[in-house]
Amino acid sequence: MAFHGIRFVPDGTKIDFVRQRFVAFAFTGLLLLVTVVSLAVQGLNLGIDFKGGVLMEVASPAPVNMADLRGRLDGLGLGEVDLQQFGSPNQALIRVQAQETEEASKAAVESIRQTLGDSWEYRRVELVGPKVGGELFQDGVTATVLAVLAIGVYVYFRFEWQFAVSALLATGHDVLIALGLFSVLGLDFNLTAVAALLALAGYSVNDTVVVFDRIRELLRRQKNPDMAAIINLSINETLARTVLTSGTTLLAVLPLLLFGGSTLFNFSLAVFWGVLIGTFSSVYVAGALLLYLPAIRRAEVPTAAASEPGPVALAAKTGDAAGGSRP
Repeated sequence: MAFHGIRFVPDGTKIDFVRQRFVAFAFTGLLLLVTVVSLAVQGLNLGIDFKGGVLMEVASPAPVNMADLRGRLDGLGLGEVDLQQFGSPNQALIRVQAQETEEASKAAVESIRQTLGDSWEYRRVELVGPKVGGELFQDGVTATVLAVLAIGVYVYFRFEWQFAVSALLATGHDVLIALGLFSVLGLDFNLTAVAALLALAGYSVNDTVVVFDRIRELLRRQKNPDMAAIINLSINETLARTVLTSGTTLLAVLPLLLFGGSTLFNFSLAVFWGVLIGTFSSVYVAGALLLYLPAIRRAEVPTAAASEPGPVALAAKTGDAAGGSRP
C-alpha cells in the first residue's frame, strides 16, 4: 500500500491572491505606519553593544529585592543604573551608563562585585566604550542596508529589473517591520539584533525567488501573458513549499524563543516575527508589486515550447484560472 504522506496544502489550490492584494497592502501599510511612528517617537533601545556601558547578568541565592538592589547601586555614584528582573526571581540584569574610560568601566564592575558580595553569581559581564559602540552601530546599519541592496542586485542579474525592484521593496519592507518590533516592544537593539535582521533578509529573498522563478517560467510559455493569472498560479503552485519551509523554520526557532534564555530571546523573537512577515510578503506583496511595474519582456524560448499552451492558457480555457486581467 502506497503512503502519500501528509498534505498541509491541497493540490490544485486556486486562491485569488491578486484580488486580495488591497487588503494585504492595507495591512502592511498599517505595520509600516506603526514602525515609522515608533521609530520617530521612541527610537531604538540601543544595547550596550551600541550605546556603550556596563552590562551584568547576575543571580542571587535568594529572590532579588529590586528596591534594595537599586539603593545599593545608586550609592556607588556610577551614573544612570537600570535594573531589570528576568527569568527566575533570583536573576537580575544590571545596566550602567557608559563611563569615561575603559579603566573606569572596569572599576565600576569591581565596585558592583564588592557591593553585592561573593554569594552572587556573575553570569555575564560586558564592557563597551561609547566611541566603539557608536562605530558598531554605524557599521551595523551599513551592513544591513548593503545586504538589502546586494539582494536587489542579485535578483537583477538573475531576473528582469522589475523582479529586482519588487524583491528590493519586499525585502526592505520585511527588515523595516522587523526593526519596528524592537522599537515598539523596547527590546535591546544590539549586534545580535543586527544578525537577526541579516538572517531575515536572506530568508525573505529565498522565499521570494522561488515564486519569481515560477512566474518567469510561466511567462516564457505565454505569447500574450495575463500577468495577474500568472502571479496567482505561481503562488498557488509554490504554496505547499512555502508553508512547509516557513512552518519548519518556525518550529526550529520556537524552542530557542521559549527556552533559549535572555541572551537568545531578542534574536529568536526577531527571527520568528521576521519569518511570519517574510512569508506574508512573499505571498502577498512581492508578486503583486509586479502589476504596478512596466510589463516584463517575454524571454525568448524555442518555437516548439512557445507554441504549446502553458498551464495558464489551459486553465483560462476551462475557466479555472484564478485572478483577473492586469489592471
